[in-house]
Amino acid sequence: MSDERRGAVPDAASWWSRNVATRRVLIAAAMVLAAFALAGALTITYALIGFAIVLVAAVVGEGHAPQRLEVFQLPERRSPRLGDPLVEAVIAGLPDPVIVLDREGRVLAFNAQAGAMAPALRRGEPASLALRVPEIVEAIRRAAAAAEPQRIEFFDRVPVDRWFAGYVTPVELSVSTPGLERGLILISVHDLTPLRRVEEMRADFVANASHELRTPLASLSGFIDTLQGPARDDVVARERFIGIMKGQAQRMARLIDDLLSLSRIELNAHVHPQTPIDVTSTVRQVADALQVLARDRGVTIAITAPPEPLLVPGDRDELTRVFENLIENALKYGAAGKRVELTLSRIEVESGSEAIIVVRDHGPGIAAEHLPRLTERFYRIDVGQSRAEGGTGLGLALVKHILNRHRGRLVIESVLGDGASFTVRLPLASAA
Repeated sequence: MSDERRGAVPDAASWWSRNVATRRVLIAAAMVLAAFALAGALTITYALIGFAIVLVAAVVGEGHAPQRLEVFQLPERRSPRLGDPLVEAVIAGLPDPVIVLDREGRVLAFNAQAGAMAPALRRGEPASLALRVPEIVEAIRRAAAAAEPQRIEFFDRVPVDRWFAGYVTPVELSVSTPGLERGLILISVHDLTPLRRVEEMRADFVANASHELRTPLASLSGFIDTLQGPARDDVVARERFIGIMKGQAQRMARLIDDLLSLSRIELNAHVHPQTPIDVTSTVRQVADALQVLARDRGVTIAITAPPEPLLVPGDRDELTRVFENLIENALKYGAAGKRVELTLSRIEVESGSEAIIVVRDHGPGIAAEHLPRLTERFYRIDVGQSRAEGGTGLGLALVKHILNRHRGRLVIESVLGDGASFTVRLPLASAA
């Protein structure tokens, strides 16, 4: 510590020149003491002693003043720079891959997402060595030359098909930074894969729905032309054609009804039903309603259920739709086994209690490769048989979406030649 900070008397000339306020106080004190001495109120000796006391107090006070002021001195403000913890934290916190380059294309900073996308990135090295995407490299060159933002899209097939959008933006710095006088280049990459897949699903859905509607419409149009022409006066043909036309119209009505139901369920997917519904009585009602179809197919429906009600929070109409689809499918596609078994039970799980409803047939079964796709829209194992049975290809998709809304799930198990079982699991009202 210097003598000045310890309170020692500084050089007299420099101290006198820079301490204007103290100088004025000493001059005033000298004039007052001299006036008292001339008036005889003080002797010359006492006047000098008083002036000496004032002088010493001023010098000691000035010696300690800088130390006291230094405590309250504000730190010098400066702009954030690359390498500062704050800037690095901001870059690391961005959800998309981000890379910062200088105008020569050398890497200055990048976050973990960018490192995962391009493991060869290294600070201080050209980005073109690590980014093996020609579109990005060319966009960097254009952004540096034209000082204008560039947007590009590119496709990556490894390890799976993915689509990306890249944004290359020149950044002008507001403060002078050595080595960065020309500014920076900011690269950000956004994953478009989810959007592209949704778009593909939408396109597939529209194509499938159009195809399903076009087939019965073409059939109706052909029969109408026949009835207006060669079969105009053929009563037997007219009656047969009208029956076929009615079936095709009903098929279109079912398809439109399923599409509207699916749209409505997806719209309310986030709203979980809360009304307690006895799933046992619902299954029994559906089985009774399908007894006519069961007799026509020569199939027996057997129900095993506990004596007490199984109350689940749900929507009765939607749950009725679930069991109609499952039991009707078992009667149509598993009719060769001549028996459909409906088993209802209650089990305890970690989250509480669940109702288990199993619909099992003893038909030809389903090959393992089809099981994961059965709940996809318009997916069919045998398109011809499905259409012959009046199916729309949306039944199991409706089942899946309804169960998701009820916080339940569907499990499908099958072995070729040994039938298939569709298990519905729903949380009981007390557990919910």
